[in-house]
Amino acid sequence: MTAVSEQTGQWLEEFTNQKPFDTPAREELRRAAFSRFLEMGFPTTHNEEWRFTNVAPIARRHFQRQLWEPKVELPAGVERLPEHEYRNWLVGEQHPFVALNSAFMLHVVMLRVPRGAVIQEPIRISNYACQNAGDPPVVHPRIVIVVGAGAHCTIVETYAGTGTYFTNAVTEIVAGDRAVVDHYKLQRESLEAFHVATLQAQLGRSTNFSTHNISLGAALARNDVGAVLAEGSEATLNGLYIAGGTQHVDNHTVIDHAMPHGTSHELYKGILDGKAEAVFNGRIIVRKDAQKTDSKQTNKNLVLSDNAVINTKPELQILADDVRCTHGATIGQLDAEAMFYLQSRGIGKGDARSLLTYAFAQDVVDRIKVQSLRDSLERVLFEKFHEHSEQ
Repeated sequence: MTAVSEQTGQWLEEFTNQKPFDTPAREELRRAAFSRFLEMGFPTTHNEEWRFTNVAPIARRHFQRQLWEPKVELPAGVERLPEHEYRNWLVGEQHPFVALNSAFMLHVVMLRVPRGAVIQEPIRISNYACQNAGDPPVVHPRIVIVVGAGAHCTIVETYAGTGTYFTNAVTEIVAGDRAVVDHYKLQRESLEAFHVATLQAQLGRSTNFSTHNISLGAALARNDVGAVLAEGSEATLNGLYIAGGTQHVDNHTVIDHAMPHGTSHELYKGILDGKAEAVFNGRIIVRKDAQKTDSKQTNKNLVLSDNAVINTKPELQILADDVRCTHGATIGQLDAEAMFYLQSRGIGKGDARSLLTYAFAQDVVDRIKVQSLRDSLERVLFEKFHEHSEQ
């Protein structure tokens, strides 16, 4: 038996035993996705996109599929669409975990913000997984949000849980011309959990899209974030990842400037301690016709221990000639002079370390516009850094 068949065998049995969809179109989509997953198998470290992330702990474990039941809070003006209208909007099946999600999704949360609507309150989607008796559960969240032309909205996704489990999530956002979409994702999974997520956004002309990806939990986390820009679009991708112990977090981003006059900004910051490992791979693509593109990408990492590891790889793929693109990555430790200054003012070493670490993260936290989310995150970070300072 090959390694691929050994790892996919349990999923084949699970797929065969699941109840068919009630519509032939959705069932065909699901079968095609699973066929693609069997063809690819789980990625290995021989795959360039997964070179620093070993998913063997997921591939070799037996998971029991669990019904996904998110808590969805819809403000006035947002519509929930019937699931039978679902089609494969943006994400293809080139990513094995996306194919797995498509093959095993039981439900789809489909939302629509009508053309021209200005939604004041955030759309909140909360996901919680829990291990009970038996094999660890797996959930496959699938979220589709269609934002009409000229509409404004804010989206907040949260992920948490207890015990050992596997969350394999896919979120698709389609934003019409001149729409303004502010998206947040807070990942606070159990430290025994696995979290793999894909976010793909398709932007219309002169659309303004931002996403803020906060990754704090999970034993192994992988985030794939992508945005395709139209003419005059603006995209902002921000991220903060904090890992300690033996945690592993991998962030892969792709900003695709498909048309002229697009602007993108990207800031990802990481804080690593213990024996934690992190990956940042940020790719900016400027297509041949995407003249007048303006793009900036920055990845900064703070390493607090000698055993923590970060692999960072900014990439530029530029096919146009009239563009302005920059990228940079830094890896460093706490500033010794700043530590000395704080200690000379009577602040203990642990507290000084905590203050400087918090200040490093604050740059990303301050960009969160949802007050309740920012307050919650600030409390979490304060407790995390204060707890570490006392060790």
